[in-house]
Amino acid sequence: MSMSSVEPLPCCAPVLRAELSQADAVALAAAFKAIADPARLRLLSFLAAQPSGEACVCFLTGPLGLSQPTVSHHLKVLFAAGLLDRERRGTWVYYRLVPARMAALRAALTAAPRARTARRARAR
Repeated sequence: MSMSSVEPLPCCAPVLRAELSQADAVALAAAFKAIADPARLRLLSFLAAQPSGEACVCFLTGPLGLSQPTVSHHLKVLFAAGLLDRERRGTWVYYRLVPARMAALRAALTAAPRARTARRARAR
């Protein structure tokens, strides 16, 4: 599952394209706060790299070198921010990225083509 092929959710106005409303700023800040931790970034990267696009919580402790309660806490934060989806299968919980939410964060920081062109022209 490629995140680049997913259209961003219209949840928030792009930061570099329009002024943010208070609600959009709060929503974006919460999501960026959730990923502002090295372990959480590594979890997102690990999940994105999985061929199936998902991983059982039992497989996430080893690659990170963290205890299961710590990994579970980080997954809970990412889930609460809407960046992960989860599915219980028996006693195990499997996590996967929410591509549309990740694309929305990426889009919020992407400059409009016109803005990039204008910056290049000023730099010359």
